[in-house]
Amino acid sequence: MAGGFWLSLVVGMFGFLFGLILSHFLPLFLRLGPVPRGTFGWPILGEILRFLKPHPSNSLGAFLQVHCSRYGKVFKSHLFLSPTVVSCDQELNYFILQNEGKLFECSYPKPIHGILGKNSMLVAVGDTNKRLRNVALSLVTITKSKPEFLHDIETTAIRILHSWKEKSQVIFCEEARKFTFNVIVKQVLGLTPAEPQTTRILEDFLTFMRGLISLPLYIPGTSYARAVQSRSRICSTVKAIIEERKRNAGNSRNSDFLEILLTVNTLYEEEQVSFVLDSLLGGYETTSLLMAMVVHFLCQSPLALQQLKVEHQKIRSVKQKDEKLNWRITRRWSLLKMSSMRLSDMGTL
Repeated sequence: MAGGFWLSLVVGMFGFLFGLILSHFLPLFLRLGPVPRGTFGWPILGEILRFLKPHPSNSLGAFLQVHCSRYGKVFKSHLFLSPTVVSCDQELNYFILQNEGKLFECSYPKPIHGILGKNSMLVAVGDTNKRLRNVALSLVTITKSKPEFLHDIETTAIRILHSWKEKSQVIFCEEARKFTFNVIVKQVLGLTPAEPQTTRILEDFLTFMRGLISLPLYIPGTSYARAVQSRSRICSTVKAIIEERKRNAGNSRNSDFLEILLTVNTLYEEEQVSFVLDSLLGGYETTSLLMAMVVHFLCQSPLALQQLKVEHQKIRSVKQKDEKLNWRITRRWSLLKMSSMRLSDMGTL
């Protein structure tokens, strides 16, 4: 009896592993039309470990450099438990982005869905994705049109700059992340850095970010598992804030993103919570990285830095005393906007 149980268990495990290995290499033997050159790497894991190896933000990284030199700018691989075609070709990437929703469907790999959640705008496809994106666009437009939007950004920037006076060394990329997070949390949830909820969300969000791009194995203690748990805690915190807002609906003086979001009747509560998390995710890493890259390249170009200083001095000379940051002032930032847009284009392509 016991021998039959263990035999069944061994046969079942062998069959499971054999099925995984077969599904890994099966696309190599199927005639699915012409595919780029490349390799699928190890069974099951593929090339995910080499792909996830950290590298400087101003470089492609060893994985892409080696594969591009060996197979060309477009090659096949096996990442996040799925056969993958990787493109580093600027024209092809532009074509894909221009035909999103037509010839191509934008989505994250399936293992990342477990972290982002099924209601996230980042993993939704088809009509659901269009509906959520239209809502997001209108909400962002309304939020940015409010005077408090730029005032909060200016206040946060000044507070962080003042904190540098007591530091012997400033690690700008960390300060950029701190600035970005404080701005987003203030704009989205109306929370200041001093509030306990902000600290709690930051701790969970940093754990979430570390596991977002990691080996997708839900095993207790892994970065992936901790990320899924952190997302659950963030959602619980946001739900508590939403419930409090609803209870104080008549007395609320907030004019943040969440207050506007609660007026949208076409969204379920889970979608509202996912909207908040998507806002944190969409702005935190991208914005802070862009700021750090701008400073990095300006330090390498004294001429551009000097031109930027001259531009800012001209703006300060016409600025009214005690005048707050507003859109009239930002429209004069021609050189800074040009630098940011150029780096943003480089990151997209």
